[in-house]
Amino acid sequence: MNLPEQLPLFHLPPATPGPRMRHVQIGARIVGYDLRQAARRRLAMSIDERGLRVGAPMGLSLGAIEDFIRSHGAWVLDKLDDFGSRRVRRQISIRHGVHLPLLDGEVEVRIGSGGNRFRWHADHLELSARPGADLDALARRALQSKAMDVFSLRLDHFAPLMGHRAPALSLSSARTRWGSCSRETGIRLNWRLIHLPLELVDYVVIHELSHLRQMNHSARFWAEVASQCPDWRTRRERLKHRGAEIPII
Repeated sequence: MNLPEQLPLFHLPPATPGPRMRHVQIGARIVGYDLRQAARRRLAMSIDERGLRVGAPMGLSLGAIEDFIRSHGAWVLDKLDDFGSRRVRRQISIRHGVHLPLLDGEVEVRIGSGGNRFRWHADHLELSARPGADLDALARRALQSKAMDVFSLRLDHFAPLMGHRAPALSLSSARTRWGSCSRETGIRLNWRLIHLPLELVDYVVIHELSHLRQMNHSARFWAEVASQCPDWRTRRERLKHRGAEIPII
C-alpha cells in the first residue's frame, strides 16, 4: 500500500473557536452580531473589524435586544459597510461588504434574506441567508464549491500533459497541509488554496500529480515538477509567504 505524500501548508495557525453569532434582519439584510449579556444597566453596541458586538443586561429578552439594534439600523449598516470595505484581516466573520481574496483578485460578499443559498456573480458572492444562519459556514460552502470547480479544471489541464488520466479529486480542510496524493484514492487539495493566485494553485496541482510517479521528494520527483513548472522554487517560496496571509473564516 502506498502512503500519501503530503505537501505542507505553511503558517496556518491552529483553529480557534469563534464567538457564537446571532443574526437580526435590518431591512433586506441579515446582520450577524456577538451578544454578551452581563450584570449591566444598559444596552450598548460597538462595531469594529470583527463586526457588531452587543452588550445587554442579564435577563433582557432577545426581542428587546433586536428591537434596539433595528432602531439604530442605519448607523449599524453604515459602520459595517465602512469596516467591510477595509483590507481583509486574517480572522474574520462574514458580513455584508467584506472582501475576500479569490485567486488573482478579490470578491465582495453581499448578504440578503433567503434560504441559506449562495450564488457566484462576476464581481461578488451573494449569500441568501435565513435569520439565525451561520454566515461563516455558508461562505465556506460557497468557497469550497468554487474551489472544486477551479481545481477540477486545473487537474484536467495538467494531468494529460504529465501522462496521466485525471485522478479522483477531493477537498481537504486540513490545518497543516496544502495537498496530498495517493495512487489508490487520488489527490486531496486544501480548499483554502482558492484564496491564492492561480499560479500557486497550479504549483500544488503539479506537485501532487508528480507524486503519481514519484512517491517521494527525490531529484527525480523535482524533475517531474520542473517539467511543467520550471520556476517551482519561486512558487514554493511565494506559497510560504502568501499562505500566511489567507483569511481564516
